[in-house]
Amino acid sequence: MPLYAHAPVGHHRRPRAGGETVADPHWLFGDQLGPHFLGGRHGAEGVGRSSPLIMIEARSVLRRRRFHRAKAHLVLSAMRHRAAELGDRVSYVKADTYREGLQRAAPDGRVTVHHPTSRAALALVEGLDRVHVLPARGFLVAHGDFRTWADGHGGGRLRQEDFYRWVRRAHGLLMDGSEPAGGHWNLDHDNRQPPPRGTGVLGAPAPYRPREDDIDAEVRDDLDRWERAGEVSFVGRDGPRRFPATRREALAALRRFVDERLAGFGPHEDAMLAADPVMSHSLLSSSLNLGLLDPAECAQRAEAAWRAGAAPLNSVEGFVRQVAGWREYVWQLYWYFGEDYRRLNALGHHAPLPGWFADLDADAPTARCLSTVLAQVRDTGWTHHIPRLMVLGSHALQQGWDPAAVTDWFHRCFVDGHDWVMLPNVVGMSQYADGGRMTTKPYTSGGSYIHTMSDLCGPCAYRPTERSGEHACPFTRGYWSLLHRHRARLAGNHRMARAVAGLDRLADLDVLLREQRERGDLPP
Repeated sequence: MPLYAHAPVGHHRRPRAGGETVADPHWLFGDQLGPHFLGGRHGAEGVGRSSPLIMIEARSVLRRRRFHRAKAHLVLSAMRHRAAELGDRVSYVKADTYREGLQRAAPDGRVTVHHPTSRAALALVEGLDRVHVLPARGFLVAHGDFRTWADGHGGGRLRQEDFYRWVRRAHGLLMDGSEPAGGHWNLDHDNRQPPPRGTGVLGAPAPYRPREDDIDAEVRDDLDRWERAGEVSFVGRDGPRRFPATRREALAALRRFVDERLAGFGPHEDAMLAADPVMSHSLLSSSLNLGLLDPAECAQRAEAAWRAGAAPLNSVEGFVRQVAGWREYVWQLYWYFGEDYRRLNALGHHAPLPGWFADLDADAPTARCLSTVLAQVRDTGWTHHIPRLMVLGSHALQQGWDPAAVTDWFHRCFVDGHDWVMLPNVVGMSQYADGGRMTTKPYTSGGSYIHTMSDLCGPCAYRPTERSGEHACPFTRGYWSLLHRHRARLAGNHRMARAVAGLDRLADLDVLLREQRERGDLPP
């Protein structure tokens, strides 16, 4: 099966009786909801202004997995809001499956669709003879361009930093001629400050919050009814909706971030505060991943704020790196690495996810960082990238949980989670299951990192510096246990060799390994 199939550029039309032609219907998936997926000033190839539209709400998607309730609500709300905006132009079908919905919406003719965002959806549309797949939208880099770039780098260790600089040059983002704005490509050294001490909140202006409407009420009623009937099952809590479900809301959220929050974003973007999970983060990931915002407009607005003197370069570069660097990089690796990437498990981790983690039971773990972050996910379906990587993902890695199960959990439990998002992020970045194709080392740490970068450790029953004993931090014990289990592999990694050598200096290694086997951080 080809990676993607391009229909000829131009509008697809079919003859009608009497020689008249009519545009083929265009199918919009639930993450293709912005204007850049249709015609107009920012229109898409192959979709005419008069093309009728199809949207399919397939119940089978919700039956397949136990999604976070807030995620299910957001996606259905966004789809139904978009259908209401499009009015008579769209045929909105509620069906059991996509195939059934398509048969009802377009029983006779051909349809077009933009390249879907998952391999499963791509296989579906490419398996239907009358569906013509158009190039992907919603990203800065075309698949073919990335493949050319990646093949030119040997296709092996494709580092995000190299890709990010290439994208910046190609799209003229934060560039002064041929040089990066300010003379530096990477301002991470300015963006890794711990949270300010002595306060529980960063003090940033509040993020944009949408208001629910009748469509949200209808969605909530439907989800309640389906759940009572036993058709679907969810984790987490729902409501009120925190993330944009319309283009108008998404633009308001983008404006609020750029105008009021972007200036303070950079310095503490890697910090964590128990009472301030949002801090200065943009909360735009779900809007980007639903297609309500285009990455180019987000990056360009941030750059415009810097050039106007409204935001410092380190904050703007940090945000542009997230949108034009990391997001694009993950999207491209999802397709470039192929389906076999999903099954990689270089460290041989096969332990199942414990029930408390799978069910978002934030009261179960004793470690305050785990309990706090899990509660954030339970209540909102979101937490920022450092709790995801250095608390949730790091714990999963240290405990040896199956990376496929961890990937599925992140996909289901986050409002911005999609297959293309979570597969490289979890298999490659978080769980090191690809053995280093994506990152140069496992991203995990002892409790000292969490203590430095957060206020989570102070009231905790554990002590971040203690490896063994009653008050041993599960992250500190787990870190050394992980290095011990994989010593042979990690000793040859130049970024891990010194840490691995430190195992020989631990007088209590045997004790902490026994405690890790007996207890870990699993609740009784």
